[in-house]
Amino acid sequence: MAGGGLHSSVFLVMVSGQIESAKFPEFDDLYCKYCFVYGQDWVVTSGWEEGLSQNTKKSLDKRQVFIFNFPLDITFKSTSPFGWPQLVISCYGLDFYGHDVVRGYGAVHVPISPGSHTREVPMFVPESSSKFQKFMSWLFGRRPEFIDPKLVAQGEGREVTRVRSQGTVKIKFSVVTRDMKKLGYDTEPASVAIPHLAPVNSGITTVRPDSHLHGPDSSA
Repeated sequence: MAGGGLHSSVFLVMVSGQIESAKFPEFDDLYCKYCFVYGQDWVVTSGWEEGLSQNTKKSLDKRQVFIFNFPLDITFKSTSPFGWPQLVISCYGLDFYGHDVVRGYGAVHVPISPGSHTREVPMFVPESSSKFQKFMSWLFGRRPEFIDPKLVAQGEGREVTRVRSQGTVKIKFSVVTRDMKKLGYDTEPASVAIPHLAPVNSGITTVRPDSHLHGPDSSA
């Protein structure tokens, strides 16, 4: 009885794809790390929760991009869309002294609707809080960075952090969901874009693109 109840109360989200490329015009070499951040109701059932790419050089053509084609493959199960998974990217490179320094942080939610999706993620770096600290960081080759990159996916404390935009990362997602409609969640692309398409009396809850922050909105 308990086993049957468990299986009927969870849904699956299967995510594959790749960190395809990055644009950081000011730099010549780059590598990136990734990790997934998700709510307490979510569990990883298979795949890789974090990874580290190869170091790559900027292309010599007019695009001047870093090509990674670094694969993503992970499956989640959950009982609620609250805390929908986010992918956190951290990019690093070598400075003049040969030290590894952060070139950018960024985060993006896994797309809610099934299918193929492309996301261009804006990246940023923390800034020193004073000119003196900025000078000392430059002098000793120690740039400000987050102790835990997962902070990027959280709102708490971010408002007091000074940051500067720097670069973008292109990510391709392929998303497959299972048993979400059985639990009353509608994530089909049409009804995500136009929520009122869900029948009023259907008992289906429309999961909107911002619902990962506040829980699902009922369309009734």
